Amino acid sequence: MPLVLYRKYRPQTFSEVIGQEHIVQTLTNAISRDMISHAYLFAGPRGSGKTTIARLLAKAVNCQNRKKGEHEPCNKCTSCLEINDGRAIDLMEIDAASHRGIDEIRELRDGVRFAPAKSNYKVFILDEAHQLSKDAFNALLKMLEEPPSHAV
Repeated sequence: MPLVLYRKYRPQTFSEVIGQEHIVQTLTNAISRDMISHAYLFAGPRGSGKTTIARLLAKAVNCQNRKKGEHEPCNKCTSCLEINDGRAIDLMEIDAASHRGIDEIRELRDGVRFAPAKSNYKVFILDEAHQLSKDAFNALLKMLEEPPSHAV
């Protein structure tokens, strides 16, 4: 099955991202210095690269070939390839538009407690988070206030 254009040509490294220089600079500095925060909030209009940059962050922090002081994912190691193919077990992408209830966030909160299986970090990307219910937001806030060190 052919890929749609925006997936086929999605940036695979930070240097390929166009129009988000300040975001890329901030993230690459944090990655290079191993100063990864437990949470990042990306906001902007549709198509501005929020999910793409979140996936790049996930690849960079879990890249097995990235050397100290570097920030680009190699796109050749097992971790990078699994993220590219959408089969990484330590990366969870949740569509909050269709999973917006408190039960889904509680399930996410339970999953955060477990250490990553194969990667440095367990990364959770919550897409369309603004569509969560009020109770789900409160459950998410509790998780963000007491994050485990292995989760982003």
